[in-house]
Amino acid sequence: MSGTQAVFDVVSPGLQTLVQDHPGRRGLQSKGFFPAGPVDPVSFRIANALVGNAADAAALEIPMGRLTVRVLADTAIAVTGASGAEPTLNGTPVPLWQTVPVRAGDEVVCPTVKGPGFRLYLAVAGGVDVPLVLGSRATYTMGGIGGVEGRALAKGDVLRAHRVAAPAPLRVPDALRPVMTNTWEIEVMRGPHADPDFLTEADWRDLVGREWKVDLNSNRVGTRLNAHRFTWSRSSGGVAGGHPSNILDGSYPIGGVNTNGDVPVILGPDGPTAGGFTVVATVVQAGLWKVGQLRPGRDTIRFREVDLDEALALAERLDYTTDARHYEEL
Repeated sequence: MSGTQAVFDVVSPGLQTLVQDHPGRRGLQSKGFFPAGPVDPVSFRIANALVGNAADAAALEIPMGRLTVRVLADTAIAVTGASGAEPTLNGTPVPLWQTVPVRAGDEVVCPTVKGPGFRLYLAVAGGVDVPLVLGSRATYTMGGIGGVEGRALAKGDVLRAHRVAAPAPLRVPDALRPVMTNTWEIEVMRGPHADPDFLTEADWRDLVGREWKVDLNSNRVGTRLNAHRFTWSRSSGGVAGGHPSNILDGSYPIGGVNTNGDVPVILGPDGPTAGGFTVVATVVQAGLWKVGQLRPGRDTIRFREVDLDEALALAERLDYTTDARHYEEL
């Protein structure tokens, strides 16, 4: 089979439904582009695996749900991500975390996400077909590129997918599903601007020892936490500025815990690539999916420091989780 076919007519687009792919536009940070891609890459990768797609196929990211699409061709879909969501097919509930066959004329509804968790992911067999921009189909909201004209989906958009044979229906075992909660533990490593040069030892203990509230003003650019006054190991930023969180502009890592004065912000996939504030810790790769499921204005987190060996072991576990060979046949 070859070519593409129209698969979805967008009836109701939801809050900010975006076409994304994984891992997005890697290697362009020096040119000012964070990679975009899914904020929860684990749920995203699992959705693609359930419909037989390649790991880099494009799919939909649906914050808060509220998406309705009309199916235009016989195919298969999978919905993964936040709990408390009850997708329906022609009004009948369908389960998350498994392959769901659909036929032309069907209506798929992803209602409001009650949680825990915040984002749903919808993959379709063959992958959503939108133009490649700088090597990726991911929507980069800060730059207005990728996806469907660089924007969120709108009512009346028609999405296409590559024609592929029907995938074998699969289900993710309960033990392999990401666990959603309202009180998260997120793994981090120190730095690049931690103690003793920037934070004090007591500041670091405070960072990993206290509970942080996720601010309502959080999005794909960054997850803001409640303000907190650190002691700092220096009195100012010197030539970089008066506050000790100021530094001469430097590059930012994905998942960096950026301290803008007294406000920590976890940098998301659409975040700034550089700036003049300290990054006191960095979320490890295996912890990034949790940031994507944080509910603004409600959830709380605690940071847990890990070393490199544990970070690598956690990443290997996620590779196992997203491998369809470990799923159950239906």
